Parts: sequence; C-alpha cells; structure tokens
Amino acid sequence: MRKIVSVGIIVIIVISLLAGCQISEEKTYNKYSDSFFDTFDTLVQVVGYTETEEQFNSYVEKMKSRFQQLHKLYDIYNNYEGINNVKTINDNAGIKPVKVDKEIVDLIVFAKDWYSRTGGQTNIAMGSVLRIWHDYRQEGEYDPENAKLPPMEELIAASKYTDIDDVVVDIEKSTVYLAEKNMSLDVGSIAKGYAVEVVAKEIMEEGFTSGIISGGGNVRVLDKPLDGVRERWGIGIQNPNKSIVSDEDNILETIFINNASVVTSGDYQRYYIVDEKPMHHLIDPKTLMPGEYYRAVTVVAEDSGVADFLSTAVFLMPYEESRNLVNSFDDVEAIWVMQDGTVEATDGMKKIMKSQGATGAKTE
Repeated sequence: MRKIVSVGIIVIIVISLLAGCQISEEKTYNKYSDSFFDTFDTLVQVVGYTETEEQFNSYVEKMKSRFQQLHKLYDIYNNYEGINNVKTINDNAGIKPVKVDKEIVDLIVFAKDWYSRTGGQTNIAMGSVLRIWHDYRQEGEYDPENAKLPPMEELIAASKYTDIDDVVVDIEKSTVYLAEKNMSLDVGSIAKGYAVEVVAKEIMEEGFTSGIISGGGNVRVLDKPLDGVRERWGIGIQNPNKSIVSDEDNILETIFINNASVVTSGDYQRYYIVDEKPMHHLIDPKTLMPGEYYRAVTVVAEDSGVADFLSTAVFLMPYEESRNLVNSFDDVEAIWVMQDGTVEATDGMKKIMKSQGATGAKTE
C-alpha cells in the first residue's frame, strides 16, 4: 500500500508465552507460526493451533492469497492488469465513475460511515495532502541533509480537495467517483486493519479458529489459545521510547484478549527528520501537520478495521476529546502514551492489563 515500509511492529505477539500444544480426549492441537512480507509492504505474522502442520500451512496459504488480492485492490500507487483499484479511482478523479469490486465499495462505505462517527479526524479523502507529505518524507529519507517541510501554502491549496462528500459511491452500480479533478483517496489509515478483519472472518469460516493474525502490527485474535492452559491470548504493546526489537524489556504493557483486535498509532513508525525534529506520517486535518498530542495510542475493539480507524482518529485529538470519543463506543478501549511518557487507560482496558493484575490463564 505504501512505498515506505513501517519502521517497526508496534504491537508484538507475545510468542514466548505461548505453550506448545494441548492434548485432549478427542484431539491434539499443536502451535505453529509463519510469516510473509509481500502484501501491504509489511510483515504479516500468523500464529495458531491446529491438529497438523499441513493444516496450518494450508490456512496460511489461503490467507496469503487473500491478502495479495486485497493489497492490489487497495493500492494507491500501482496499476494491475485487469483490476480497477483505488489508484484507478484516483486516476479518474473529476472524469468518470469507476466500476470496482465489492471489497473497495465496502471499504469506502465503511470509511465514510466512521468518518461521520468520529468527527472527521480520519479522512480517506485527504490523499491530496498526504501525497505531498509522502513525497517530502521520501525525499527526506533519501537525502537527510536536505530534508524539508512541505510549504504550508501548498498543503492549504491541496486541502481544498479533501471533502469526503465528494467521494460518490453508487452501491447498486458498484462505482466510485471523485467529484473534483484534484482529489485523491488515501486508504492507508484503515486498509491494513480492514484487510486483516476480512481475512480473519473468512479464514474462521474455513475452520481456523485459534490463532493470531498480525498485519504490520494490526493484530486480530481468533478465539482462545488451544494449549489447555490459557483462556486469552497475551499481546504486547511496544514501548515507543524503546528499541523496535521484539524483546520483553521493550514492551510497555501486555494485554489479554480473545475475539478482538489491537491496533496502535504512534509517532515512531514512519517519519523523517527535519532540523533534528522527527516528522511522522499521522497528519492532523486541522493543522495539516503531524499530530503532537501523544507518542502512541493503542485501541482495542472487536473489529480490526474499526480499531485501525479509531487509532488514527484518537491519536489526532486532544486527550479529553479523545477519551470521550473512545467512551462513546461500547466494547472499545484505549491506552494513551503521553509526550512525557505517562500512560492513561480506560477502565475497561485496565481490566485486561498485566500491570493491573490481568492474566490469560484459566480460572478455577
């Protein structure tokens, strides 16, 4: 989806805590893991319990194939023969509606719906602005000594073409039309999480019901571990002030969940340096500059697409407003890492945090 690969996995699967297998009266489940790196320009990790390695590998191949399909559909940079994707929509802005697959229509309808629910903090119609930041960030990474900020007048001019109401979707005809010629979509704020949710639901219907799918830190947990020991999976949240290496000393917190998703947005993922200051990729639609309220925000929700969308929105709001938004939804929890390193969490999040006494173990 992006030419710049994420610097690190911001939500860590606590693999070291996973037991090897469970032997029951009926079946034996073994733990397996695999990964691939050819979709959404990020590492996709899969951990799970199945009866055989062959069965696990079969599930992984199906997931990989589906991720590849969704990657091509949601791509904003590349064309693919025989496919109308998000780039095709952008290329036809102000020209004509583009007939697209249902997966694209569903994604855009989802994004427009959640845009209205969250006060417009996450806007897939910000492509004209985000493209400018992308180009300056890329140039800054290739030539750090000459890294620059985009001119504000250029950003303001581009922001005139970010009205999400000008993204016209015809569900019956399965078409998408951008009403202004200078408009473009950027679905990077939700595409990975949304894709993870699609893949998770489909693979569960295939029979893979005990596992974790992590797409670049967008983590979706399927039911519970079949190790005979735990009722919930342990997911580690990266400390933004520590190395990206997956080490327990670098985990800010461990939370215990099942049938849910965990997504983090942070200022330490994709950035470049201008005058010794990191300029990250999460752009505030009000200021057109990188958000500065937090180091990181982690959201837990049942749906991975919702968690991905909300993690960006929550990151770009002042704390009181941000917390009120989270509290307005049932079954959504969050952790905020402030600029000074202090941590805030919703009451529901505290109940599943290791530091607050939570555990994944079975209770007697």
